[in-house]
Amino acid sequence: MANRFGVKLQSRLPNLAGIYPFSTPITCTNSVQCCSKAQTRIVGKRRAIRCRNIHRRVVLGIGVSLWSQFMSMAGNVGAKSFVASARQKGATEQVLKNVEWPEQFPFKDEDFQRFDESSDTLFYEMPRFVTHIDDQAIAALTKYYSEVFPSSNTPGVAVLDMCSSWVSHYPAGFKQERIAGMGMNEEELKRNTVLTEYVVQDLNNNPKLPFGDNTFDVITNVVSVDYLTKPLDVFKEMSRVLKPGGLAIMSFSNRCFWTKAISIWTSTGDADHVMIVGSYFHYAGGFEPPQAVDISPNPGRSDPMYIVYSRKIATA
Repeated sequence: MANRFGVKLQSRLPNLAGIYPFSTPITCTNSVQCCSKAQTRIVGKRRAIRCRNIHRRVVLGIGVSLWSQFMSMAGNVGAKSFVASARQKGATEQVLKNVEWPEQFPFKDEDFQRFDESSDTLFYEMPRFVTHIDDQAIAALTKYYSEVFPSSNTPGVAVLDMCSSWVSHYPAGFKQERIAGMGMNEEELKRNTVLTEYVVQDLNNNPKLPFGDNTFDVITNVVSVDYLTKPLDVFKEMSRVLKPGGLAIMSFSNRCFWTKAISIWTSTGDADHVMIVGSYFHYAGGFEPPQAVDISPNPGRSDPMYIVYSRKIATA
């Protein structure tokens, strides 16, 4: 049974959800100071604020409905041993192993509320020609892409970069006949040289993808899945536009514009995020069981980087 609103989040979470609930810094990529004792550092041209022990769900007064229903999701991993090893690189890869998903989607509408509910179009109106993860994390993501992407210039291959920007972090020289980008700022998309086409669209306002069925071989989304307020609608659309057997790759770190990230994301930690994204694949339908990969390049000394991926179920 879900606890009532107003109870501190950490008192609600089972062991699995408590892997990183408040001990791991949540980092904001805007200039708002989101805690009283912030540690700031300059990364490239962006100002990042690293905050500890942020109880944003309590500030918002929003309840959590997810974790009480995920008590049995640790699979074959013992809760105590899992928590003890969770800080080690790769432990989050176990989160999606042998999951016993609840019958119904366990989120409520309030889990997708944000601190700032103003227009996303206005928020992204000005272009930001910056990167939102550090260079080591970018290199790790690019290396991962190089290992799973189709070979460059493969006939008939089409790729979609969702929530795209001025850079997609694809391998150097990667080209396909069609690489479509979807994003919020046209100036950023124009600057992205890997794209062969782009669409400006707010997925929180209109989650319908403007593409035909069975169009793309690969869909990517870099550090933006945490901003989706209608994730099931978006993931159902991803399933529709992917070719049978097509690959969807969601990558994320612990950095975000926290005022625009959904409540369930800002009030939980890295391993919890893996479970959240995995649930989107599961409940959207049409996907194989999702899997997680920890590609963090230098734990504790660079931005962490996680992948949750799945393939569209191949039809007979």
